[in-house]
Amino acid sequence: MQSFDVVIAGGGMVGLALACGLQGSGLRVAVLEKQPMDEQPSGPDHTLRVSAINTASEYLLRQLGVWQSITEQRVSPYNDMFVWDQDSFGHISFSGKEFGFSHLGHIIENNVIQRALWQRASHASDITLMAPVTLKQVVWGDNEAFITLEDGGMLTARLVVGADGAHSWLRQHADIPLTFRDYGHHALVANIRTVNPHQSVARQVFHGDGMLAFLPLSDPYLSSIVWSLPPTRAQMLMALPADEFNKQLAMEFDMRLGLCQVESQRQSFPLTARYARSFAAHRLVLMGDAAHTIHPLAGQGVNLGFMDVAELIAELKRLQSQGKDIGEYLYLRRYERKRKHSAALMLASMQSFRDLFAGNHPAKKLLRDIGLKLADTLPGIKTTLVRQAMGLNDLPAWLEEKQ
Repeated sequence: MQSFDVVIAGGGMVGLALACGLQGSGLRVAVLEKQPMDEQPSGPDHTLRVSAINTASEYLLRQLGVWQSITEQRVSPYNDMFVWDQDSFGHISFSGKEFGFSHLGHIIENNVIQRALWQRASHASDITLMAPVTLKQVVWGDNEAFITLEDGGMLTARLVVGADGAHSWLRQHADIPLTFRDYGHHALVANIRTVNPHQSVARQVFHGDGMLAFLPLSDPYLSSIVWSLPPTRAQMLMALPADEFNKQLAMEFDMRLGLCQVESQRQSFPLTARYARSFAAHRLVLMGDAAHTIHPLAGQGVNLGFMDVAELIAELKRLQSQGKDIGEYLYLRRYERKRKHSAALMLASMQSFRDLFAGNHPAKKLLRDIGLKLADTLPGIKTTLVRQAMGLNDLPAWLEEKQ
């Protein structure tokens, strides 16, 4: 029987970030991960799963001491964004330079971030990494939780953290209800080489049945795409020969970067909004995708998870320094209230945005085109939108003070 203060289920980006953030706090931390971890450096090929890391998340990763390690591997900063409605006059552009920022964000492969955090955690004496291991049972006691692993190992924890993804075993085991909405779309992802360079600009086009984003990678002619589509069309595009897929893609993107050439496998997965009814319970906290998932429309999913991390780091350190029980729901409710509010706002705004850009009804199309034009030209609106996209409106106080 091994005893810890905090046991984190899930060794992905969010779970590992929490572990690194608790280093040196006096709390003994364990991270349980189902998959074996590969600590080898990145290969020459870009992987498919990437995240648009905003400024708030960059601040957190800097505070955790991993940002330099990440940038030494492979990152793609972007300082401009361009969004438009297909076959219409509606568009909006953002440039960091307009607002005094050197960049708006970075496109980074998920495994690059995860690897840097894993390496950081592995060198901490108060963090124990266990992989591959699988949870079998958790029993919630008054003063601690009793954890049994599939290999027969047993642990105790004052607090168990669910960072085990959208299909969280811990959330289900704790009988926490889930509100969910099927977006009716699949996301098709791939890496695409284009004739024209992307110039470190993130681009996104809306069309009647979805949206298509080109996210710039470190190679000036290579982009990661996220194509949100109805399932039947996604399946059709997945099955197309590469040449035909390339033609369809270039046309859908209005030939903004010229001819396209797919350079990776294509993957497709369903898009679902999820919102846990509770983000905390007795000796349990949920964070990241275990607590909420949103449409990849604005690339905010992992950023929302990292702000969960930032808030929980502050709460647990405060409770620990005051000698309070870190697993007591009464104290965890402060984290829950703050993060449920932020997640609900993000889910609602993404749904409203998606509804606005769905369909090609002439009146609706005119309305959104006028809206985009006004947002692009009226003073003050873009400033608010840029700060929101950069995560600067949702910074926990301690992280803001560090800047």
